Amino acid sequence: MMRNSPSKSSSSNSLTSSSSLLGNNNDFAASSLRRQNARTRTTKVVKVSAAAASFEISQEAKKTALLGVLFGGWYAFNIVFNIYNKQVLKAFPYPWHCTMFQFMAGCVLIAIMWGLNLVERPKKEVFSTENLKMVLPLAMIHTLGNLLTNISLGKVAVSFTHTIKAMEPFFSVLFSYLFLGATPSPAVVAALVPVVGGVALASLAEASFNWIGFGAAMGSNVVFQSRNVFSKKVMGGNKGVKMDNITLFSVMTLLSAVISLPLAVVVEGVKFTPAALATSGFPLADMMQRVFITGATFHLYQQVSYMILQQVTPVTHSVGNCVKRVVVIASSVFFFRNPVSPLNLAGTAIALAGVFAYSQVAKKGGGNKSSGGAYTDEFRRITGLVNLKDN
Repeated sequence: MMRNSPSKSSSSNSLTSSSSLLGNNNDFAASSLRRQNARTRTTKVVKVSAAAASFEISQEAKKTALLGVLFGGWYAFNIVFNIYNKQVLKAFPYPWHCTMFQFMAGCVLIAIMWGLNLVERPKKEVFSTENLKMVLPLAMIHTLGNLLTNISLGKVAVSFTHTIKAMEPFFSVLFSYLFLGATPSPAVVAALVPVVGGVALASLAEASFNWIGFGAAMGSNVVFQSRNVFSKKVMGGNKGVKMDNITLFSVMTLLSAVISLPLAVVVEGVKFTPAALATSGFPLADMMQRVFITGATFHLYQQVSYMILQQVTPVTHSVGNCVKRVVVIASSVFFFRNPVSPLNLAGTAIALAGVFAYSQVAKKGGGNKSSGGAYTDEFRRITGLVNLKDN
């Protein structure tokens, strides 16, 4: 038998070693490729996650910025309205006409916004006879409430009117209890005590106190907060055409203008002629400009308020409204240099602190957004805006 030659054996071993080395190299390459692919996938996932997080942060930042602009506009329009409105009412003491002018200016703005498609135009069904009949009582309440506010602003200081109007939550709770059987919790009652006490204290120390001004401001509270009772007892729930908040407010404004025009003429005579406006002591062009600014800011601050309600819960809006009163009171005192005693200041602060406490109690009681959107059934009932729909 022949033996294998050393050269053949060596060649065979070398070939086996090469194959093994090649296999190891292939395994190593495949393993490296798998690791590289895994790293690539991980990197892609991280990048996608980072992009998603960045997008969410960006969207949240945009929403926060928008809310900041809306709240700033709400407060700014309020300040301008109250200052100009007080000036107009002092020079032109016809609150019925001033109320009518404000609604007329609102009609002009509504026509511009609808004409330029700045807001969605309402459907024809919104102006149906049946739907207008449903909105008409709300427009009447809207007209009367704003008329009483203007009467108050014409008789007493702006700061005092807004201190009295801080009692709106008190009347809301009172009417809900008397007519709807909604018993307030002890926490709500406790929060309302400083509201009532603060207003009483501020009234005792108010230098510009006037019973007509005081009564008109209280009357506006009663009128506005009676909407819940009217809505529940008369309107009978969610009837009529569904409208978004801006459309509902616009229709109410148009109807209020129609209501206020004949009433202003009957009560105060024809005071919207150039000759009548000239009796104000201001140049005619200046007076007309002031009247329009008052009307425009009156409409804009209310419309922006409705826009904010689309973005936040009613409780957050209530807190913002409380802060707005503080800003308006402070700005009016600064602008008109109204004398404010320490007792008056303390009463105002106590009342506003009570309103803030009430809003916090309402929040704990379930004032957050419902799954249905920004407008809870409780909010629709209390405001009387039963036709509001969420966008």
